[in-house]
Amino acid sequence: MIRIFLLIIFLLIAQLTNLFADSKQKLDSQISIILSKVPSDTKTAILIYNPLTQDTIYSQNIFSPMIPASVTKIFTTATALSLMGKDYRFSTILFTDDLNIRDGIINGNLFLKGFGNATFSSEDLLQFIFKLKNLGIKEITGNIIGDDSYFDNIYYREDWIPNESANVKLPPISALVLDRNKTVVKRKKGRRTVYITETFKNPPLNIAQKFKQLIEENDITVKGSAKVGITPNNVLEIAEASVVITDLIAMINKYSDNFLAECLFKSIGAFYSGKQGNSFYSQQAIQEFIKKNNIYSVNTEIVDGSGISRSDMVTVASVNGVLETMYFDLKNFEPFYNSLSYAGIDGTLRNRLSNLPAGFSFRGKTGTLNSVIALTGYLMSDDKDELIVTIMFEFTKGSWNFYRDIQDEIIKALAEWKKESSDY
Repeated sequence: MIRIFLLIIFLLIAQLTNLFADSKQKLDSQISIILSKVPSDTKTAILIYNPLTQDTIYSQNIFSPMIPASVTKIFTTATALSLMGKDYRFSTILFTDDLNIRDGIINGNLFLKGFGNATFSSEDLLQFIFKLKNLGIKEITGNIIGDDSYFDNIYYREDWIPNESANVKLPPISALVLDRNKTVVKRKKGRRTVYITETFKNPPLNIAQKFKQLIEENDITVKGSAKVGITPNNVLEIAEASVVITDLIAMINKYSDNFLAECLFKSIGAFYSGKQGNSFYSQQAIQEFIKKNNIYSVNTEIVDGSGISRSDMVTVASVNGVLETMYFDLKNFEPFYNSLSYAGIDGTLRNRLSNLPAGFSFRGKTGTLNSVIALTGYLMSDDKDELIVTIMFEFTKGSWNFYRDIQDEIIKALAEWKKESSDY
């Protein structure tokens, strides 16, 4: 009797195994048909992986070096979240070296110091001024000093990335930021007045000048001038504005925000080194994150935070490794997952993959440069194992939309395969 029972179990397992093999063979055939539309000279790399079972569902050129474009941002945000923790805040703080301000006069200087808060705005600056007024401050005898020493003063990417070939120009990347280091100015053009956007040439000085102007407009006398300097150790904190890391990485990943990503990149270097934010320390921190988590590292080099540079290089194996690492990070997976664009709902995937089968969803990060398109993320379902999907193309023929459609077709085929295979 026991032998018969065991034989039945064996036959059932064998049948299920054969069904799964047949099902997987069908999926391979579907993906091959989809990829047959891709021009033969297109460089393709794909990895579809089940992190729970550690099964590779589909793979192609998984160790080939590829330009990641904005998929680079998952290395930046995953490293930041793992290194700093989900409660970390990036701040801009107002200090004074007058330790007694109860007399309504600051007999000394005001220091506006940035600690990588790239979202700091004119509205936040006005809140600082309201705080001064609420404290009864009517006069400042010293200077208004902008301090961005938390990062180095290499403000432009082409200065830290050798042979920079990016075609996207960003405002200066600094530890002290105001309105994304841009301002709108009026210019006369013949008889017309036009408004143009200019980037700051010297962020700490330009921001100190703007702060001084706003202070004086709010009836507080400033006897000194706007300058650049270093905040001393013995100071009094007056006000702080900050953004929590979970909100920041959501802005970066959902909307592929290059400026915020580059500021975060420098913040990683500052936190990691305990010295100053620069590209060298930032790269070291990301390399250590990769090594510590046994992520495949050959042919992987991250030179910036946003992926604008074509000098960034990854493999789909390394990209998969980052997403797998975060998947099993109990403390940080939820904020990392929620930072990704929700297909059909928000971010860069808001107009894509809205036709997945019921119960399925895709959260991911897109990447686009000239002749480059990449996608990575999690295909999730209500009651089935999740999949990590990475699909990257470098092409000479066709359009971005053509390759996006190929990516979407593959993900939809995966969802339908998962749905069918669960019915066995």
